[in-house]
Amino acid sequence: MGLAPGYDAWIISVGNELLIGRVINTNLAWLGRKLTLLGYKVRGCITVPDDVEEIAWAFRTAAERGARVIVSTGGLGPTFDDKTVEGFAKALGAKLVLDREALRMVEEKYRAGGYELTEHRIKMATLPEGSKPIPNPVGTAPGVESRLGGALVFLLPGVPAEMKAIFEEYIEPKLREMGPGVCFAEAYFRAVGVPESEAAPLVERAMKASARAYVKSHPRGTELGAPLLEFHVTASAEEAEEARREARRVAELLARMLAEKGARIEWIE
Repeated sequence: MGLAPGYDAWIISVGNELLIGRVINTNLAWLGRKLTLLGYKVRGCITVPDDVEEIAWAFRTAAERGARVIVSTGGLGPTFDDKTVEGFAKALGAKLVLDREALRMVEEKYRAGGYELTEHRIKMATLPEGSKPIPNPVGTAPGVESRLGGALVFLLPGVPAEMKAIFEEYIEPKLREMGPGVCFAEAYFRAVGVPESEAAPLVERAMKASARAYVKSHPRGTELGAPLLEFHVTASAEEAEEARREARRVAELLARMLAEKGARIEWIE
């Protein structure tokens, strides 16, 4: 089946430790920004526990919502609660098989460290049938590339250094090649002294002035007494310089309107 139209991306985070607040999900923020800068629209993020049924549900949900790209993190290791591959296989309706290339990758890493293969280490080379392993330049567990419906799927380790290395070395070039080919730019500034409720209609006016820009306000002070707002303006275009000009144009338009309301503007480089 071919890839779904559009450039929607979904991120799936797997791990009990994320849901109970034991670990902060920095992988989600990093991937969200990476995918956005590559021109993909991140439509949803799902965090699920180390449970096969819940993991399968997350992948099916993303695929059913029209994802073109799905990236998951966590649950690829050797322990009993690393269940992402099994959950994805369930969503795919595929059986798990020992992948010879993945086994070679795992074996090379452990042999180099002076360790023998064990049942738990071999587990990391067991993939859904039809999938292929992705080399892990930092750790031992290979990533996984596959398809689900119209989506291209990547399963990545949860360890941030491993996740980032695999994404930047293998996945990013592939997504850049198949992506929309648009450039993304940003502009930031602070407005001191105007409440968010008063700024809201001005944000709407700035948004209507552009078909390619988006404005988000972030309150940093209090609505009454000490209002402080940070504004994040994003724009996309076919050329990088065009995107930068559009983001700056909309930001300056909004800043002028806020200044007329008495705000002090501070640009953030």
